[in-house]
Amino acid sequence: MGLASWTDPVIAKHLLRDEGEVIVDEVRHHWAAYTRPALEALLAIGLLVVTAVAPVDVAWIPFFLACAALLHAGWLTLREHRDRFVITNMRVFRVHGVISQSLATMPLSRILDITVRRPLHGRLLGFGHFVFESAAREQGIRDIRYVGRPYERDLAIQRVVQRAGLRGGHDRLRG
Repeated sequence: MGLASWTDPVIAKHLLRDEGEVIVDEVRHHWAAYTRPALEALLAIGLLVVTAVAPVDVAWIPFFLACAALLHAGWLTLREHRDRFVITNMRVFRVHGVISQSLATMPLSRILDITVRRPLHGRLLGFGHFVFESAAREQGIRDIRYVGRPYERDLAIQRVVQRAGLRGGHDRLRG
């Protein structure tokens, strides 16, 4: 097992290739999702500077805290990087997890509504959050956070749904 198997989830193994399923879009988190790990890494660097100037008998305390902060920042970074949202011609699914991996799937036919939420900082930085509504009460995919270019991706999902014939077309409304 190489480094890539730990840092990137294998999306292709979840596709129904023999049914003709193809990826329309693979969504990685927007860079803003990495803000917290970056701040924790900066904190760790600051603690290492403190370690260098601290008296020897207490220098282990900031050093230990720096190591813990670096490990936690690395974990958060890996967790965000391995979280993928995939749009295919048949369904949407999310793969996430570092040690154990979770897969949540929703067929396009079950998507009733997609809400795109763009908080102020999301509008400024170019990301949003998806909220999926389906006919099911408990659903594996509901909130997809830190989606870059959310309106473009929402339109991509709507196009796939329309092409699959799952919604009434414009011509059908004329009757």
